[in-house]
Amino acid sequence: MIRPFSRHRAPLLLATCGALALAACDQPLDMDLRSGVGAFSTADAAVNATTDRPKPDNRGVISYPNYQVVVARRGDTLNDVAGRVGVSVSELSSYNGIETNVPLRSGEIIALPRRVAEPSPATGAIGTGPIQSSPIDVTTLAGNAIDSSAATTPLAPAPTAQPVAVQTGQEPIRHKVERGETAYTIARLYKVPVRSLAEWNGLNSDFAIREGQFLLIPVAQQAPPRRTAAATSAPGVGSPTPTPPSAATALPRDDTAKPVPAATKPAAPVADIGKQTVKPDANTAMAYPVSGSIIRAYSKGRNEGIDIKANPGTAVNAAASGTVAAITQSAEGVPIIVVRHPDNLLTVYANVADVAVKKGDSVNRGQNLAKLRAGDNAYLHFEVRKGFDSVDPAPYLP
Repeated sequence: MIRPFSRHRAPLLLATCGALALAACDQPLDMDLRSGVGAFSTADAAVNATTDRPKPDNRGVISYPNYQVVVARRGDTLNDVAGRVGVSVSELSSYNGIETNVPLRSGEIIALPRRVAEPSPATGAIGTGPIQSSPIDVTTLAGNAIDSSAATTPLAPAPTAQPVAVQTGQEPIRHKVERGETAYTIARLYKVPVRSLAEWNGLNSDFAIREGQFLLIPVAQQAPPRRTAAATSAPGVGSPTPTPPSAATALPRDDTAKPVPAATKPAAPVADIGKQTVKPDANTAMAYPVSGSIIRAYSKGRNEGIDIKANPGTAVNAAASGTVAAITQSAEGVPIIVVRHPDNLLTVYANVADVAVKKGDSVNRGQNLAKLRAGDNAYLHFEVRKGFDSVDPAPYLP
C-alpha cells in the first residue's frame, strides 16, 4: 500500500495494480476485481480484529504526522466544521466533495486539505502534537518489569519532572473512494471487517459511501505477547538449573574470528526505523531508487512496497537493469512506472513526475526514470514483485 498515508496512496495502489496487469498481459483489466478472481473472499477481513479509532480533541481533530481529519458531530455541516478548525469552508467542500450545507453524520470523517493547529491539552487532547508511532512495546516492558521485580516494599520515589504527554498509535491508511467502490469492496481490499470500517468513519447501517469520500482504514489489533508460565518447584527443593544451549548440540567451530584491535572506535548508532537514510550500493541485487528516509515499511496486504521520502524533484533511478514494461497513471494523473527484470521480477515506481523514459526502453541500473513530484507528498512508493505477487524489497537492497 502506498505511505506516509496520504490521500494519494490508495488511488496509486489501484493504479499500480493496473500497471502490473498491463505489464504482464494484453487482456482487458478488471480494476474492481469483480470477475470472480478469488481474491475477494471475506474470510480474512472477518477475522482481523481492529483497534478503536483514536479520540479526537474538542474540535473533532485527529492529527497524524502525514495528515489530519475532523470527526463531525451530529447535525454538523461543513460550515460548522470549518468554523471550529479555522479553515475555509470552500476548501473543505472542494477537498471532500461535499456541499457546504449538507448535514453530516455523527462520526463522519472530514479530511483536512492542510494542517491546522495541533491538538493539545488546551483543545482537549491528552498530549501535544500529532499521534506518533510507539517506539516500544509498552505491554511487554511492563510485563517483564512485573515478572522481574522483587516482592519488597518500594521506597517513595524522588520527585521528578513530568515528561510532556505524547499520543501514540499507528497511522491508518487514508483511502479516497473511487467510482464503483463500496464499503464491502474496500473492507475486503484492506482485509478489515466492514463494521469496523463503518465505526471508524461514521457510516450508516447501510454502509453507504460516496465517490471522493475519504475513509480511515481501521488499524489491525496487535496480539498481546505470549508469556509462558515458569515451572514452579516444591518448597525446599530449590529452582532447577536451566540446561545450557550447548548441552544438546555442540556449537560449530568459528574459524572466522579475528583478534580485536587494542583501540577501536565505537560503533555508529543504528538509525531508528523510519529515520534511516538509504543510498545506492553497487554490491547488491538492486539499488535504492532514491536517496532519502524510509517512512513506511513493507507490510504484505497493507503496504506492498516501501515509501521513501526525499525532497521534491529528487531523481528517481532504476533499481536494476531491465526494460520499461508499462507507464500508466493513478486516478489523479500521477505517473507510475513498471520495469521488468530477469527471473520474472518487476519493480514499480509510483508517485513520480517528469517521466524520462517510455515503454519498451532498456534501462540500466541507476539510470534516471523520473523525479519526485512537487508538494508535501514528495515520497517514492517502490515495490518489488515476482510476477503479480509483491515481495519484501529489503533482501534485494543494501
